Amino acid sequence: MTVSAINEEILAMEKRRQLYSAVCIVMMLAILVSGYKLANDMNSGSFFRGLTQFFDYPGEIVKEAWQAGFGFFALLIRFLPALVETLNIAGAASLIGGALAVVLAFLGSSNLDVKPAVIILLVRRIMDSMRAFPELIIALFLIFVLGSSPVPAMIAVAFHTAGALGKLFSEVNENMEQAPIEGLASCGASWLQRMRYGALSQVLPNYLSYFMLRFEINVRASAILGFVGAGGIGTELRRTIGWGKGSGDETAALFVLLILSIFIIDQTSSFLRRRLITGDQAA
Repeated sequence: MTVSAINEEILAMEKRRQLYSAVCIVMMLAILVSGYKLANDMNSGSFFRGLTQFFDYPGEIVKEAWQAGFGFFALLIRFLPALVETLNIAGAASLIGGALAVVLAFLGSSNLDVKPAVIILLVRRIMDSMRAFPELIIALFLIFVLGSSPVPAMIAVAFHTAGALGKLFSEVNENMEQAPIEGLASCGASWLQRMRYGALSQVLPNYLSYFMLRFEINVRASAILGFVGAGGIGTELRRTIGWGKGSGDETAALFVLLILSIFIIDQTSSFLRRRLITGDQAA
């Protein structure tokens, strides 16, 4: 086959690929449009009418918070214990889940000489299963069994955290340098010693970064679980939002506390990671 014939064949294949892509896009758009029309009809055609009122409730929250004046700061202090409870749930869940994730990550990494090899496959499937169940579903089941308290929320968040962080940690492990581990192995170091001195020192900065990010996620998850009776700031949000008009200042105060906590966690994460990597204590 000549070069010109090959070029023509490549151009023809490219045109067919573009045609197939265009057909797929048109079909997806048609499905989305038809699905939206069906959903809008089932919702009594209120979608566009609702869009005109989209900012009414947020505007009411801001208005009531402004009208509260200096009393708004008193609300922040009043809801501080609820925030502390949420942070306690998220912190305990993050520590327990993070510790379990480290164990799962080292046992589920393909480049760390884990024997027998079937352990790697088994641990990976365990992590997949742990990530498959949302925290809300686990918490609802545990609340039914253990009753309404922060404990079911903590267990649910820790369970999901172990699976999610275990996956991230194992990917960090599989991208580490093998030279330090091989050097320790040549000196007769045991598997635990190789992991402690050759692997953990490499991955710790990334572990910390992922851990703090997960802590942020867990704070939000713990707040959401408060809506189903797990306590904390979510329980207060359910009350203030359920009351509707007249409690916008309280809702705004709860949102401000959540935003401030996430900001502090993010800054703390940056500081700790920088200090761990470079030893620089500057913020």
